[in-house]
Amino acid sequence: MTAIDGAEFAPDPSRPQALLSACPVYAETPLSAMDLGKNTQVLVKDESARMRLGSFKALGGTYAVAQMINDAWREAGNAPLTPEEFTSDAAKEIASTMTFMCASAGNHGLSVAAGANIFGAKARIHLSEEVPEGFAERLRGIGAEVVRSGPTYETSLDAANKDAAETDALLLADGSWPGYTYRPSLVMEGYTVIAEEMRRAFKRGAQPWPTHVFLQAGVGGLASAIAYMIRRNWTEQPDIIIVEPEAAPCLKNSHEAGKIVHAPGPVSNMGRLDCKDPSLVAFHALEKCDVSYVTVTDDEANAAVAALQGYGITSTPSGTAGYTALLKAGLPDDAHPLVIISEGAV
Repeated sequence: MTAIDGAEFAPDPSRPQALLSACPVYAETPLSAMDLGKNTQVLVKDESARMRLGSFKALGGTYAVAQMINDAWREAGNAPLTPEEFTSDAAKEIASTMTFMCASAGNHGLSVAAGANIFGAKARIHLSEEVPEGFAERLRGIGAEVVRSGPTYETSLDAANKDAAETDALLLADGSWPGYTYRPSLVMEGYTVIAEEMRRAFKRGAQPWPTHVFLQAGVGGLASAIAYMIRRNWTEQPDIIIVEPEAAPCLKNSHEAGKIVHAPGPVSNMGRLDCKDPSLVAFHALEKCDVSYVTVTDDEANAAVAALQGYGITSTPSGTAGYTALLKAGLPDDAHPLVIISEGAV
């Protein structure tokens, strides 16, 4: 494996890290080793307690909200905000005129709403009827307006796009498409913090460098951000395996087609990964990262959730999808695989 340079997705990981340095609830999430027997250990990066929001997405939407406020601040003729200035009265005065809006299966909406709440803006989140009411209550608890928009995630996406076209709300989607790439790239830039935390841990010898990295993917934001950073600056280069639900292999199908394609299929129990259309930015980034693709079934995902409970890890079929793929991968006994537990139990 060799490192890459110059992909269309070209994040600056120092920007989200600098902003987080001023965040009182920021802390690196655990990276530990779990013994699988036969001399095999799996490295586990656990995002289930990230910044009190319960998933990796806490890093993306919140950071993108901050950068969009910074953009508005600069458009008003000011110098860029320092990390400490984001919560100043002057910055909040500008933020108070902004409404951030998205569709969400849960976690992205929480991150956007949290960012709006922290920095003094408003948030409106479109949820489908599939999203548990518990998510809606959490969103309302941090000041967001919640709109129930149809039976599926796709109908909530359509509603959010219509909302953006008809109002002054700022659409902050975590997926991207032609003509809409800047804001989702900010979300993905926030996720690079995870890869940098792991790189620093491996560099100081806290854990051995992994030989294989399993990355679950919905539209592909997390997977592409981590894969990009691995290829950009990790000292030892692992195999990278992108994991999708069998019911929604949108990135795998697009890779095989050589272009973005829709992946029709039934509803999966991996709800946060059950995405039928990939993010344009994520797809193009992954195409430059020398990755392979696998799919997992709903039954396999349920079995992985149950297996991890035996190790004291409580998550969801989406959160443990990387581990699901590892269980069926047939790696050599001396491999050092890495998985990310992307969210806690819902």
